Amino acid sequence: MGGLFRRPNAFDGKRRMRGGMRARLLVLPAILFFLSGFGGTAPQMLMGLIAGGLILGASWMTREGLKAEIAYDQRALARRPALPRKTFGAALTGLGLVAGGLMNGQIVFAAIFGLIGAGLHVAAFGTDPWRSKGEDVDRVSRAVTEAEGHLAAMQAAIAPLSDRALNSHLARVSATARTLLGQVEASPRLLPLIRKDTAVYLRAARDASQKFADLQRGHPDSGARQDYIAMLVDLETTLAARSAQARLGDRTDLDVEIGVLRDRLTRE
Repeated sequence: MGGLFRRPNAFDGKRRMRGGMRARLLVLPAILFFLSGFGGTAPQMLMGLIAGGLILGASWMTREGLKAEIAYDQRALARRPALPRKTFGAALTGLGLVAGGLMNGQIVFAAIFGLIGAGLHVAAFGTDPWRSKGEDVDRVSRAVTEAEGHLAAMQAAIAPLSDRALNSHLARVSATARTLLGQVEASPRLLPLIRKDTAVYLRAARDASQKFADLQRGHPDSGARQDYIAMLVDLETTLAARSAQARLGDRTDLDVEIGVLRDRLTRE
């Protein structure tokens, strides 16, 4: 049973953002356009400022697109991003290079320059996910989003207290909850099993966190702190037990299916 109740690490499921450094390097041509514009005529200065601003926007939009892609890839069920950020990043890159090319007054060169730049952006960063994946996406996504909102609110309430022990407890609760949510995304039929955990327990923990944080800011109370830690430990234990129950449920279903198959083969 020890394996079933393995304590999740706060960094479980985290993934490094690929392409993030390349997206940041887009700042360099933006700076070059700014500097080139200031060394030219008034129209060249204007085009340089426009080009630099557009490429800075492309850098930011691309990084946001990469973050959204990580969130999409890490979930078995996910909606496609509502805003195709990487696509907008490619478009802004192309427009920025067109504006940069117009600093020399060559329209054809500027258009070709922009098309090549947009194409290289797509080659470097890829495109956004265009389809939602998995079944029961809306129902499960709502539950996961609600649960993530409660966890985020708890962290936002406790963070200003700068209490490392509380932050550590809360990080373990969040990691355990996200493990459970990942199981639900992989097997949507588990959603009724954990509905109370996400809709009731996490909401109550969120409210308790906010009230506790207000109390500690006004009149620090060591007794209230111990009670709050005990609540976090109980919540982590409950979520871990539910996660183990979900894993056992999957194993039970598999055993039943194997048993049915064996009976059928024996009869045949």
